[in-house]
Amino acid sequence: MIKPKIAPSILAADFNNLEKEIRMLNESEAEFIHCDVMDGVFVPNISFGIPIVEHVKKVAEKPLDVHLMIVNPENYIEAFAEAGASWLTVHFETCPHLHRTVNHIRENGMKASVCLNPHTPVSALEDIITELDMVLLMSVNPGFGGQKFIHHTYKKVRQLKKLIQESNADCLIEVDGGVNYETGKKLVEAGANVLVAGSFVFGSENPKATIRNLRNI
Repeated sequence: MIKPKIAPSILAADFNNLEKEIRMLNESEAEFIHCDVMDGVFVPNISFGIPIVEHVKKVAEKPLDVHLMIVNPENYIEAFAEAGASWLTVHFETCPHLHRTVNHIRENGMKASVCLNPHTPVSALEDIITELDMVLLMSVNPGFGGQKFIHHTYKKVRQLKKLIQESNADCLIEVDGGVNYETGKKLVEAGANVLVAGSFVFGSENPKATIRNLRNI
């Protein structure tokens, strides 16, 4: 079984020591640095925006995996490209013109990813799966860290993997929410390639060891 890529979410990092946290991730086996951008409109929380992403980019040696939990994400694509995002994820639920938005992301030199909330079926992506570099499945309702894992996600990962294979798409499967050693192992077995982990990594005694252990589950 291929080892999953780990994308620690800095939403759970110590923002009083953010540079130190990013340097720790640079030294770790993490593949990406996951940045959760929330607007308090699409999700019931506000996190951080473009200035923080810019500051993280100045220190980060790993690609920035930026997840936009915001309304009208198409208005900010160029700004996040300039801020240093390598991957940009928009929500299916906020994009009435999804093909246009995905093309715009790619035109700005980033990898394009679409996120599905827990209630949104995988079948919603049938017409665009071949255009995507990654699909992010939320395994909690977006907005807050440390939530309980939704077990229906395993089925959605298997459904998404089947859709990717049947469509001959070249697309990673990322999962965010409630990821730990137990859920992570089952997600990888179901077909996930990328695991986002926030509080499980940053709340551990040795985050670098936790990242390494997640890669080797």
